[in-house]
Amino acid sequence: MPASPYVTRLRAHIGHDLLLLPGASAVVRDDHGRILLLRRGDNGKWSIPAGMIEPGEQPADAIVREIREETGVDAEVQRVAGIATHQSLYPNGDRCQYLSVWFRCRAVGGTARPDGDESLEVGWFTPDTLPPGLDQRDLMRIETTAAPDAPAVIL
Repeated sequence: MPASPYVTRLRAHIGHDLLLLPGASAVVRDDHGRILLLRRGDNGKWSIPAGMIEPGEQPADAIVREIREETGVDAEVQRVAGIATHQSLYPNGDRCQYLSVWFRCRAVGGTARPDGDESLEVGWFTPDTLPPGLDQRDLMRIETTAAPDAPAVIL
């Protein structure tokens, strides 16, 4: 999956050095309590939908866009679930630190399908049948969005 033009311009100046970027992710649930997951195109692992917040974009708008692009599902944001930072090292050597906000969302339409680039598979999973190998950050985000009215986690 290609980097955004914004990141590409920044990388032209800083190479693979650490870059601070805003990100958003979401735990999307359907009316049966199942959780929407995708198998990522870059590393083949299962994950919650996530992506970069583009310049001028609000976090809630960014995650609704990312969910639709990556999974084909239309969602609405129910609440902010937390804010934290985490670092990522990409196969090409790029280093990023994301300031990430995650949301609890509800599926409102669309059809779950992979996009063939950022997602290779898309599926709905009950909380007790999550695929093995989920990242600890994703598991924490799933846990912090279990209750509809829980307070946001600030790490």
